[in-house]
Amino acid sequence: MRTYRVAVVGTGGIAEAAHVPAIRAAGERAKLVTAVDADPARLAVFQQKTGVPVAYQSLKSMLRTEKPDLVQVCTPPATHADIAITCLEAGAWVLLEKPPALSLAEYDRISAAEADGGPFASVVFQHRFGSGARHARNLIESGALGRPLVALCHTTWFRDQSYFDVPWRGKWATEGGGPTMGHGIHQIDLLLALLGEWTEVRAMAARLDRTMETEDVSMAIVRFASGAMASIVNSVLSPREESYLRLDLTEATVEVTHLYGYHNTDWRYTPAPHVTDERLIRSWSAVPEDVGSSHSAQLPHLLDAMDRGQRPPLSGAEGRAALELITALYRSAFTGTPVTREQLEPGDVFYHRMNGDVKL
Repeated sequence: MRTYRVAVVGTGGIAEAAHVPAIRAAGERAKLVTAVDADPARLAVFQQKTGVPVAYQSLKSMLRTEKPDLVQVCTPPATHADIAITCLEAGAWVLLEKPPALSLAEYDRISAAEADGGPFASVVFQHRFGSGARHARNLIESGALGRPLVALCHTTWFRDQSYFDVPWRGKWATEGGGPTMGHGIHQIDLLLALLGEWTEVRAMAARLDRTMETEDVSMAIVRFASGAMASIVNSVLSPREESYLRLDLTEATVEVTHLYGYHNTDWRYTPAPHVTDERLIRSWSAVPEDVGSSHSAQLPHLLDAMDRGQRPPLSGAEGRAALELITALYRSAFTGTPVTREQLEPGDVFYHRMNGDVKL
């Protein structure tokens, strides 16, 4: 078994709370060997807490000296594209925190820096990897729950004004968007994992209460290639916080309610009135393992791909999917028109900037 040498770039809260535990949970497959941060005080605290043996303030110096196999990028969104490209060009695989880039144009620059057989850049969308989601996806894809018809995808969270007073937050040029981009993106990706490709988006976005450039709430209606329709709500104004996903299919309703991560018990299956086979109904909830949605659940899949020299999950087109739907949502909200995938091309201003240079 190969042990991959891992570097963390950006030593803020998400690195310590999620990335370091995931590296440690991987056991002998991954070893945290170094960290990078432009803030020497923050870097020193991270070193003291994690015991990482050596640290750098320069990304290029770290790559040249340490030659890590994998770099986990935990910096603010505006820095992701340049960091990812630098790491890929140095021969390191990359795991990017969400949002992976500020625009489709930036994401496509990252993809262009990948090489056949690796290195590749993958995105942290951990909700796909919990056992509850993987089980639901298998049931839906097998047809066991019938045909998908209606879906709800809600990320209704609360962030006070002080959260957006951090200099890079709430700005199009540095965060890329508001709760749609920075918070709802996880649930949106899970919705796409379960329902597949979308064909049309109609949306609205507004800034109702917080002082910032971006929206603090958005709503969208999405039509999928299957014909199913979904309602998406993203908010940072909601005192009772909840992440909620509901899919109504011809044979059953599937729901998951959580906040920042789920376990099997957070998933519910309700049979349609005509479905009366109790053994069948019980089988929907019979998941042999209970793996919560977390960075620790996703990282082994990336390491497996590194073992094989193959494209990992949530890289390339799969890693781009949520960003693409969010681009369509913003385009629809700012233009007041429905949006299809074909419109999101390099010649369109929204391909390059999420707000299309329109002020909210």
